[in-house]
Amino acid sequence: MDIFTLFVKTIFIRPYVFVFLAAFLFAAIRLIGWPSTWRFWLISWATAFVCEFSSTRTGIPFGWYHYTGSTVGQELYVSNIPFIDSLSFSFLLYASYCLALAFFLPADGKPIAGPIALHFPPSVRRSWPTMALTTLFFAMIDMVIDPVALRGDRWFLGKIYYYPDPGVHFGVPIANYVGWAIVGLISLSIYFPLDRRIAHLPASEGTSTTGRLLLGVGLYYCVLTFNLAVSFWIGEPLLGVTGLFIYMPVTVLLLLRLFGYLPAHAGH
Repeated sequence: MDIFTLFVKTIFIRPYVFVFLAAFLFAAIRLIGWPSTWRFWLISWATAFVCEFSSTRTGIPFGWYHYTGSTVGQELYVSNIPFIDSLSFSFLLYASYCLALAFFLPADGKPIAGPIALHFPPSVRRSWPTMALTTLFFAMIDMVIDPVALRGDRWFLGKIYYYPDPGVHFGVPIANYVGWAIVGLISLSIYFPLDRRIAHLPASEGTSTTGRLLLGVGLYYCVLTFNLAVSFWIGEPLLGVTGLFIYMPVTVLLLLRLFGYLPAHAGH
């Protein structure tokens, strides 16, 4: 079967992934422009693929896991890795990046009505605090996604992978989340220097970028909501409630920040 046919079949078998991907492209192009967007996508996808390729053979960095191959012929694979799996890392990392920026970007002050006007200086969007918080949010969302995906035989994902030694977090090893953090750190460490070479961005330093940024934040919460909804739907209320409790303080702090009650990181 040719690659194009498999790609089309992949879209039909995983339409929700491509909806999230389209949302990522729309949001990212508006915030950082097409030149930065395709670099961000390529770097994060390639990093995730290399790490998955390694981990399914050596256990590094995610720990040992294996794809079942149950959907071979039904969707596109790159080597032994389903294409959509590594692809998902890109839009999740971008959404995590936007969520981190929402806490660190400088603002004009407390608004009269609506969210604050955030600005987009290079010193903040490429900073170490931004990288660290992005990595944290990136690993955090997988604490909801991976346990749900592991139970894919109970919803329309299917049983596409398994851990030979199930971990303590709803069957997911802690090493998996460490691996996600490593993917995030490597991807951003490569992307940030390239970002310095892009002269023009749609969201410039002197204008409000709140609306564009919230598109990425919204993507983060859409993916989160989707996975929480699936966890309740398949009869895993403890998993769903755990996810809600993980994100409750983050969401409260985010709203306080967006409406001017929480200052940006000191020094920016």
